Amino acid sequence: MRIGRLIQIILSSLVLLSVLVNILLMLGNQSVQTEVGDRQQYIAQAFQLENLSRQVVGAMANMALKSNDEALKKLLMANGIDLDATGATAPRSK
Repeated sequence: MRIGRLIQIILSSLVLLSVLVNILLMLGNQSVQTEVGDRQQYIAQAFQLENLSRQVVGAMANMALKSNDEALKKLLMANGIDLDATGATAPRSK
């Protein structure tokens, strides 16, 4: 009888330990999922803003070429935007 009781205590302790480990793993997984979700949102927003940024840079480049604004041309050149005589802009290769 004592051996049966001892086996029950050991098995119930192992079950309790596995439940605790499962809870800890679940909490860790939730924090990782939250972090991944935040990163996905950041990447999605960056893609949405990339098109707007290209349009703004294009408008600035056109304005710099039309008005022959040297300060604006230097600013664009300093940030990697090459202006050619045709009005097209191209990012400078690094």
